[in-house]
Amino acid sequence: MIKVKTFTTEMKIFHARKELENLDQQVNRFISDNSITKVISVSDTCTTDDNGATMGIVRTVAYEQ
Repeated sequence: MIKVKTFTTEMKIFHARKELENLDQQVNRFISDNSITKVISVSDTCTTDDNGATMGIVRTVAYEQ
């Protein structure tokens, strides 16, 4: 069965690299903890504020379980 899971993180100025690394760790831990052997797709989308500045990321993972 194909499933989809989303993860989010807030982006703070001058902390983007650390926040992306934390997001990677969160996704990798989910894959490991759930014994997922086939990832079909990973996609990132930025969320923005009223001025168009990036304020967060939504990562979507499609996988087979």
